[in-house]
Parts: sequence; C-alpha cells; structure tokens
Amino acid sequence: MSSAVTPLDLRDVNSGAAVVDHAGIYRYDEFDRQFLHQRVAEFRQQAERRLAGELTEEEFRPLRLMNGLYLQLHAYMLRVAIPYGVLSATQLRQLGHIARVFDRGYGHFTTRQNIQYNWTKLEEAADILEALAVVDMHAIQTSGNCIRNVTTDEFAGAAADEIVDPRVYGEILRQWSTLHPEFSFLPRKFKIAITGSPNDRAAIKVHDIGIVAKRDEAGEVGFEVWAGGGLGRTPIIAIKLRDFIPESEFLGYMEAILRVYNALGRRDNIYRARIKILAQETGTDRFIGLVEREYARMSRQAYRLDPGIVAAIAAHFAPPPFADSPDEPAEFAHHLAENTAFAKWVGANTHAHKQPGHVSVVISLKPIGGIPGDASAAQMEAVADLAERFSFSEIRVTHVQNLVLPHVRKDQLFTLWQALGPIDLATPNIGMISDIIACPGLDYCALANARAIPVAQRISERFADLERQHEIGEIFLNISGCINACGHHHVGHIGILGVDKKGEEFYQITLGGSATSEAAIGQIVGPSFSYDDVVDAVETIVTTYVQIRSAGERFIDTFKRVGLAPFKEALYAGH
Repeated sequence: MSSAVTPLDLRDVNSGAAVVDHAGIYRYDEFDRQFLHQRVAEFRQQAERRLAGELTEEEFRPLRLMNGLYLQLHAYMLRVAIPYGVLSATQLRQLGHIARVFDRGYGHFTTRQNIQYNWTKLEEAADILEALAVVDMHAIQTSGNCIRNVTTDEFAGAAADEIVDPRVYGEILRQWSTLHPEFSFLPRKFKIAITGSPNDRAAIKVHDIGIVAKRDEAGEVGFEVWAGGGLGRTPIIAIKLRDFIPESEFLGYMEAILRVYNALGRRDNIYRARIKILAQETGTDRFIGLVEREYARMSRQAYRLDPGIVAAIAAHFAPPPFADSPDEPAEFAHHLAENTAFAKWVGANTHAHKQPGHVSVVISLKPIGGIPGDASAAQMEAVADLAERFSFSEIRVTHVQNLVLPHVRKDQLFTLWQALGPIDLATPNIGMISDIIACPGLDYCALANARAIPVAQRISERFADLERQHEIGEIFLNISGCINACGHHHVGHIGILGVDKKGEEFYQITLGGSATSEAAIGQIVGPSFSYDDVVDAVETIVTTYVQIRSAGERFIDTFKRVGLAPFKEALYAGH
C-alpha cells in the first residue's frame, strides 16, 4: 500500500515534531501519538492479510469494526471520531484533505458529531487512519459494542446560559472509556451525552446515559444523571438516577451504571440488548436500586476523580484571548438595519455568547436541495480558514449535522457572512423546516429499508422559499431510513421513518417528538405514505399548523395544545 498522503505543513510522521494549533481543544501527548501510530500499523497489517486472502471477511470484520470501518451497500465506510464535537482548524483542514484524496470529495457529518467517508477503499484505509493520527484523530470506538463517541452541546464553553463547561467532563469520559478493559465488549453499543446548560442541546434523555453538569448551592460542580434512554425500534425516554453526584464521584457512578448493564444486559437477543430494555424490564425503582447497590460496594477512593486531574484537563479548554468589544457595535447595528438578508441570517444562525460583543455562528450544512450533513473538501478547508480568521481556530460539529464557529465578534459577522455565501454555507435556516436531520438511508446503508436523502432534498426544495420558512418558524424535521433511527425521527417535531412494503418505499410519520429538556417520543399519525406522497403529507401538516396556531406559537406548542386530531383529519380526509 502507498504511504499516507498528508499536507506538507503538518507534522512529519517520522520526525515527531508537534502540530501547532491554538484552538481550545485537548492536546495529545507523545504517548497518545505513539499509541495511535502503533494502532495504525497493526490495522495496516490486518488489512493487508485480508487483501491477500489470509483472513476471511468474517475473521476481518471485528478487526475493521474496532477501527471504525464498516462494509455498506457499495463500499467501505470509515467513521471518524470527533470527541464531543470539537475540532481545530488544522484537523478540519485535514478532514477536507482526506475527502479529496481518499474519498469522492466530501464527508458526511453525523448525529454523533462524527464524520463518515462513504467511499473508502480497503487498500487505503490504513493510509486514512495514518493521516488522521497526524492531527491527533482516529476512528477507535466509532463502532462495536463499546462506549461510543461522547457528545455534548455544540456551544460548550461559549453559551450564555452555560453553568459548567461540559467539554472538560466529555474529555474525562473519553479517557476513562477508551479501551476500558471491562466495557470493550458490552451487550450492545453504548452512547453518552453531557450538557452544562439547563437548556438541553445534547438530547441527553434519549441516550444510554445522559448527564447535566450543574452546581449546588455552594457552587460545587456535580451531575444530574439519567440512564436508559434511546431510540431505535423501542424508543424510550431515560429515567433519572440521581439529582446530584459530586464531581469527585462522577467516574465511580458511571462505572457502577456500566457494571450493572454489562452484567445483566441481554446478550441473547440483539433487539433487546440495550440498557433501555434492561431498565424497562427490571422496573425503574429496582434498576436504580441495582445501580446504587453496585456503587455502594465500590471503593470511593479507587474511583475518586482527583481535582488535580480535572484542573489539568480544564486548562486545555481555557477561554480564548478575547479582545474587548462592545456588545452592540455600531457597524454591526448598521448592517442589521440596512441588509435584510444579513439580519435574517443573524436571527437564525447565531447563538448568544457569554462574552460581550461575541456570538456563536451556526454554519448550515443544509442548503436548499442539498444532502443534510454533507460538506465538500473545499467547504471544509474554507471553514478551517474562516475559523482561523474569526473563531480562534475552533470549530464544533452539532448533533443535528451542522458546523459551528463558537467565538465570533459581532463586528466581524458581516464579513464572515459575506465569505460564507460564495461557498454555499450561508443558508439562514437553522431550526427551520429545511434544517433536516437525515441518515444516509438506502443510498448507502445495508440496513436501511428506504431512502432518506432524496426525501430530505424534496422537502427542502418544496419549502425552498426562505421567507416562507421564517414565517412558518421553528420546526425540527428528522428522517430515518429504517427503524434503527440514525436520523432521530422519534424526536423530530415531524418525524419520518422509511419502511418497506413488499419492495416499495413507504414513510410513516410521527408528530410531537422533542429532544430538548422536555423530551418526548413522537406519536404515529396513521397509515404510512408512499415515496410520491410523503412530501405532500408534510405540506399538509405544515399548512394545518399555520391555520390553527395561536399568535407566536411554535409548531411543538401547537401540537401540545391540540394533539394529533386536526393533523390526522387533514392528512386522511376522504380516505
């Protein structure tokens, strides 16, 4: 196989010289880097044995999955870990480079804040992993029955409503869970989400473990812990285990939950193997009791989270060197008043920042008619450049498949907006009906029953008028191509699930789902719709909402007030 192709300005693999990047991200040390390169060398040998016919596909499968390599409908797919959704400009630029050299010129950002390459060649997979290792990235634990990539709030460290920076504890969870000897072969995959805000932007209640970092009355950090949530064929909202676990006991309590699951989770039935099933079959009170008893018998000292470790990791996430800036710069106010298009983009695509004069900017990866979550190599490289210019070299990946520049000065917003337009990244649709979550569906995935991408594109095109989108207001529309729910359809305000009916694609619609602090599973409206009719069905739902909403009422609020009945009547009138 060829040696890895990497940009010339990055660290030479053999020299060990450090990558220079000023982003507020966790930096690997030489031990970490040596481990990654050893892991790449091991996988290179495994892939060579598979290509030579020395390993069967069945023998190779667990080896490739440990390195994030899936075999899908048309090609191998490589899923790359982006811990808690945080990237440096150098890393994003390398991801763009990989897309250009090893894939078909793009990557797909996922609901776990990762990126996938859908056209990976087995003979080049190790080269990609080596190119990733150069920038302290990998694909470990992006597959298999282990603890997957920990996700968090895309505005972590920046949000005005944040109480505790969850990135610090996301990194602690990453280090604790990576290659954990007890939890590398769990009954099923295991997903953790953490937020540090009372306004949940990480969908914690539909995770195996969901965590809210908070402070007690004395200002001490602790955690509200939920467990047993999840989507898939059995969607379940998590149950609360504890209102407050002190910081020092954080990892011990996580360990106790995983121990209970590892010991009692079903291994005889893949469809009943998740912790949500264990919690439901055990019963809420008994499940909580099992966790508490396991935790009580563990050594507090052995699992104590040392404050020094927390402080050392927190130092990696210190605030960037903000310059003083007025909260409402005159130039910014002028552009808002004079440019309607800019004002709409600011209103939809920015988020309040804790630092005066700054905002976080959401870069939409959902252009009208585009593929949700896809970004071209050129776009990734351009965003990396913009991050260096405007956001201290930091980028975030959201769990709704967009990108974020977390620290942008308001007086630079107009210039940034002008730069995003020519690269098709300035669509002002965040939280609108075209800001769709969609899995790859039957276009790529061997598990899918129906296409998701073309449905998302057709809905986006139907509602292409951005003026109309803003008039409609906030609607979260999610699409999955199968019951595994990679598109989070259960928690969409409008959820669409692809199903197979005698070889034809049909789509079941749910309404009223939510992934926020008031998490809810959507309710099935009625019989499914054909591929040809599903977009018209969405149109009917939206039209009905606009007709019956009260002044200023969001779709989810209208649904809570009126329920399914008016939507069902409109959808099936005459049937």
